[in-house]
Amino acid sequence: MLLPARRPDGSGRRKASRATTVRGVNIDFDELQAQARTTLDPGVFQYFAGAAEDEETLADNRLAWRRRKLRPRFLVDVDVIDTSTSVLGTPLPTPMMVAPMAYQRLLHDDGELAVARGSAATGTPMIASTMATHSLEDIAAAAGGGPMWFQLYVHEDRDFTLALCHRARDAGYRAIAVTLDMPRLGNRRRARRIGFEMPSVVPNFAMEGGPSGNRYASRGFDVSVTEEMLGWLSREAGLPILVKGILRGDDALRSLDAGAAGIIVSNHGGRQLDGAIATADALGEVAAAVDGRAPIVVDSGIRSGTDVVRALALGAQAVLIGRPVAWALATGGAVGVQAALEALQAEIDLAFRLAGVRSVAEITPDLIATV
Repeated sequence: MLLPARRPDGSGRRKASRATTVRGVNIDFDELQAQARTTLDPGVFQYFAGAAEDEETLADNRLAWRRRKLRPRFLVDVDVIDTSTSVLGTPLPTPMMVAPMAYQRLLHDDGELAVARGSAATGTPMIASTMATHSLEDIAAAAGGGPMWFQLYVHEDRDFTLALCHRARDAGYRAIAVTLDMPRLGNRRRARRIGFEMPSVVPNFAMEGGPSGNRYASRGFDVSVTEEMLGWLSREAGLPILVKGILRGDDALRSLDAGAAGIIVSNHGGRQLDGAIATADALGEVAAAVDGRAPIVVDSGIRSGTDVVRALALGAQAVLIGRPVAWALATGGAVGVQAALEALQAEIDLAFRLAGVRSVAEITPDLIATV
């Protein structure tokens, strides 16, 4: 059962905190997914749960984090710790953000508005998708001034692409995550088998007078996103640009040289190229190549506070949480999202203490065992 675990001050901020009995919600995200399966239309569930082709990457994303074993430190006073950090000036109470996800109104009537409210209640920034089912402006309003980023699909129409960026800037979004790994939709076999149909209207398209719907998305995305395009966006968007979908160190360096301000290590949750490397396996190479030049965020398969510590030890500054938030939205709306994020915040707090670290700065590569 999902019940929100509210802190006494209601702030949602988790900075320096004293050791206490771990309270909050103990949520099993596999069980939450099972609950969502009984709640949702079968086609909708399979669309969000599934991935590309044989779903090898989907499975390996979770296993890869578990292959990293931790070497906790002891003889450390963890009575007071600080789990807060920031990425490109965006404050995070814990090293965690909500990943961009399309079509959230399929999961709950309030869709992205509920996720914005639940995220804001915990101080966790949300990344709104180009393929959102509410407008950028309405999502920002629902967040009530809480920090947000915008995820951008680059379209063949550059004016349309830039208009989306400027709308995000004007609505108060703080950064843009440009997705590189979706020039075309992956072969999402599970969703195709069940005959799932995408929504016909996407407000962020329709409000600009452009074509709308998934068929447009599969044809209208620019398949020639190069350094030149990235440099143009970095100059013209009016917000810092992160590139999402990086799995190689050389691609990370090319992106930074072209003007990107940050890197998101991602394989789209296994939904694009099946057989692609798991993000936990890619992160070390990317971090070594970037060598501190820019912040690195990572997604895919992260399900616990321990996974977050692993990600930071491998070189990330923060992680993105996707499907767990989707299942929380489907089963509990904004309250469910808040409860799920608070549970993860509590897990991160506990993982810090058990690993013997008092701040993000103390999470270093030697916490990961060399096997």
